[in-house]
Amino acid sequence: MKHNVALVFAAALLPFTPAAAQQAPAPAPAAEKAAWPEAWFEIFKLAPGKQEEFIRRIAQADEVAAAGGFPPTQLFFHENGADFDVILFKPVTGIEPTPAQEAAMDKKRKELGLPSGPAYFVNIRELVAEHTDSKTYGPLSAATWLGRLDTWRAENPPRKSVATK
Repeated sequence: MKHNVALVFAAALLPFTPAAAQQAPAPAPAAEKAAWPEAWFEIFKLAPGKQEEFIRRIAQADEVAAAGGFPPTQLFFHENGADFDVILFKPVTGIEPTPAQEAAMDKKRKELGLPSGPAYFVNIRELVAEHTDSKTYGPLSAATWLGRLDTWRAENPPRKSVATK
């Protein structure tokens, strides 16, 4: 059920996916070999009374990311339906900080007095009742995904069955 929430959520985001990603024609064969964009969806059910504190910590993490030139985490808040409080959307493709970006983010984290490493884990878990996550490919158009599948099938024809008597 929890993993289905991520899939339903991803489908629900389709209207907000850039039109170019939704309607792009099948890529050229060389582009089909390129890595697909990847993202994480993190689904949180928060500890009672801890929603605001959790969101404030995410805002601080966004300040740290901004110091390195990275965008804020995208949050989606529960309104109706499945049992969660907030979903975080984090694109991961192409988000490898340079040493200079890491230094700027470390400086900002220390300036804000934020924990890191194992201390971050212990700290954030005080606010979380349940957590699941799913790594995804996307956003992709159906044509892009089918182009990759069709290329794979052309390169990997089915084995001919051997009739046994």
